[in-house]
Amino acid sequence: MKQWYQNLIANYPFLRFLGSRYTLVLIFFVVWMLFLDNYAYFDHRILNKEIKELEENKAYYQEEITKDEKSIKEMNYQGHIERYAREKYYMKRDSEDIYIIDIEEQRRKDSIEGAKL
Repeated sequence: MKQWYQNLIANYPFLRFLGSRYTLVLIFFVVWMLFLDNYAYFDHRILNKEIKELEENKAYYQEEITKDEKSIKEMNYQGHIERYAREKYYMKRDSEDIYIIDIEEQRRKDSIEGAKL
C-alpha cells in the first residue's frame, strides 16, 4: 500500500501537498463553513437578498404611510371631505345628476381611428 502511494506521489507531486493532515483539515473546514454550517456563505447570500427585499418593502410602505397621513390631514377640512367623496365614491346631493366620462375608452377609440387613417 505504501509503495502504491509513493508511486502516486512520484507521478503527481501536488498530491504530496494534499496528503498533509493540515491541508485535509483546512479543506474540511472550508467545505464545512461554505456549505454545512448554520452561518454558511450561501445561506447568508439568500438571507441578504430577503433582507434587501424587505427593506425595499419597508421604504415603500413608509412612503405610502406619509402619503396617507398627508391626505388624512387634508380631510380635516369640511370642503375636502365632500370633494373626496364626490371624486372617489361618486356621491352626490339629492338634487344632482352625475355623468361619468370614461376618458380611457375615448383614447382607445381615437387611437383606433388614427390607425385607420
